[in-house]
Amino acid sequence: MTGRRGFLKSAGVLLAAGLADGSLARAARAGELGPEALPRGALESASLEALPGKVPLIKKTWRPPNFETPVRYFEQSFTPNEAFFVRYHLADIPQVQASTWRLTIAGEAIERPLRLSLEDLRRDYERTEIAAVCMCSGNRRGLSDPHVPGVEWGHGAMGNAVWAGVRLKDLLSRAGLKKDALEVAFGGADSAVLPATPDFVKTIPVWKALDETALVAYEMNGQALPHWNGFPARLVVPGWTATYWMKHLITIDGLSAPYKGFWMNPAYRIPKGKFPIVDRFVSQETETNTPITEMVVNSLITTPAGPGFARVGQTIDVRGIAWDGGFGIAFVEVSHDGGASWRRAELARDLGRFSWRQWQYRFRPDQAGTYAIMAKATNRAGATQTFDLIFNPAGYHNNVVQRVDIVAG
Repeated sequence: MTGRRGFLKSAGVLLAAGLADGSLARAARAGELGPEALPRGALESASLEALPGKVPLIKKTWRPPNFETPVRYFEQSFTPNEAFFVRYHLADIPQVQASTWRLTIAGEAIERPLRLSLEDLRRDYERTEIAAVCMCSGNRRGLSDPHVPGVEWGHGAMGNAVWAGVRLKDLLSRAGLKKDALEVAFGGADSAVLPATPDFVKTIPVWKALDETALVAYEMNGQALPHWNGFPARLVVPGWTATYWMKHLITIDGLSAPYKGFWMNPAYRIPKGKFPIVDRFVSQETETNTPITEMVVNSLITTPAGPGFARVGQTIDVRGIAWDGGFGIAFVEVSHDGGASWRRAELARDLGRFSWRQWQYRFRPDQAGTYAIMAKATNRAGATQTFDLIFNPAGYHNNVVQRVDIVAG
């Protein structure tokens, strides 16, 4: 990836000839399906297609279904349910009926096993809601350099929503979580086509399961969960990547020892010590790697979504979103000279520390040329984005400062 020195070399106003009309047209077309930096074949094979109940999304794979949200939907505070991204590991996805769905809470670290219906959750437990970003661990994987295997996501494997349901800690309290509990495991109704494929089971440490913000959610943006986003109930783990947000949740198990399933290890691991992670999952750590947990601080320029034109003297609105793992966004800085200088953007209303924060910045090009627009978020813990990719084999935590070129003439 281009580092800070490379960005500064392009600082200021460059000759418009650097971006010919043809390349801008191609970039604009690619912007709907993802960034031009995606690996060869990823853009060519992508298309806008609609799953039942969804608007056309960017199809990455069909079986299992993996569909990315076009960036234009991120102009809103909350991502519409029908435009929310879809991510599955297993291809056998049943149409779960609310009337027959049951959630079983059991396991060696549970004293009083429970079997609950959707009506039980709604009637017997306090309803709570939280605004939170749900983001695939591999969001922006396709921008890794060198490229890495996996679904080659661009910017859209994420969304922001208001989730409503019951606190996980209330369910575990009713079931009698034992003092020796170490992890809590979660299973969904989806399954693999081939028997040899590992069942998708995830665990979180018991301290995270007992956090006030962890939910078993049955609503999303004031409506029942869409089928493709986990109907009738899913786990919500605010601040952590979506690998833990189990969809079509049917089992919760209290465990007294570390879970050893495939989707915890070797899957979803990051090199130990490479990222500024606060939420450590100690029982799953090894000498060399650790499970991915919290999201790192990041931002996205939503307008302009890609290279474009402007007239000299024309005011340009630069808008975007910023988010992190729950510390909250302190400020966003924008540069229109490739990083040579930075100015604070205007932040929109704070919707909660787990929600993304919208921002806006205006500038007016005073002469012809190419302006390199960049955005950089900093959270309340003082962490900020990087100019150089922190490479890891799975392509996680890509929070490289983004650049969008505008040609003024």
